[in-house]
Amino acid sequence: MEPEKDVIQYELADNGICTIWLNRPHKRNCVSPQLLRELEVAVDRAAAEKKALAVVFRGRGNTFCSGADLDQLVGPVLHESTVSLQLAIDSARTYDKIYNMSKPTIAAVEGYAVAGGFELMISCDFALAASEAKIGDFHIRRALFGGAGPIYRLPRYIGMRKSKELMLTGKLLTGDECVEWNLCNASAPAAEFDTLIEDFCAPLIDKSPFCMWMTKMALNRGMDADTNSLITLETMTCNVVHHSADAKEGVAAFLEKRKPVWTGN
Repeated sequence: MEPEKDVIQYELADNGICTIWLNRPHKRNCVSPQLLRELEVAVDRAAAEKKALAVVFRGRGNTFCSGADLDQLVGPVLHESTVSLQLAIDSARTYDKIYNMSKPTIAAVEGYAVAGGFELMISCDFALAASEAKIGDFHIRRALFGGAGPIYRLPRYIGMRKSKELMLTGKLLTGDECVEWNLCNASAPAAEFDTLIEDFCAPLIDKSPFCMWMTKMALNRGMDADTNSLITLETMTCNVVHHSADAKEGVAAFLEKRKPVWTGN
């Protein structure tokens, strides 16, 4: 199969907001092996880009991502466990990089976010949705199973009963309903969606990149260990952060009544 052009587009604005676009609008931005490879490259690039302060994932054509490209999975592929399994393994690795990236990540969902697109959404730190978006796991409607996050991320957001309701029925929620379910942070009508993204990112991109990384890392581990281990992690993180150049700058800026100038160290 001939490779497609620009299936992932990378943009970095002057204000530090990096946008990674899924660009297969003719296929509702469904995930092909090529798109997944190029997405991982873009994620690695954003992680290393010092000027990137927050990373937004969006889809061209007013839709986020409709999951795996089933046209490329029909026929022998679904009967070759090593091939279909590899797509799940590669997706889980890439989405975990997003979840653990040192910078805040935001899924900006318009249109459909189902199956693999839903997995991408719940792998981001935050999710914003257009009011009329259609969002859900969806796999069970095709007798498939998601291999990139639902069983270990979804219950942490919405609890086990609501997770079962989504995953066992295949139901889709609107963007507004996702806010009510704690799946999204905020929603807005399509005409106001770009403004919502800008407004939501604003209080993220003016913070210390180093403290952002440490705080996110500690929070991500907060569901993974016993209380005593987390108290130890909290103490160690506090010690590391308080000895940073940005912490010294933050305190000095407060005392001098000026805006801090972060170095990320």
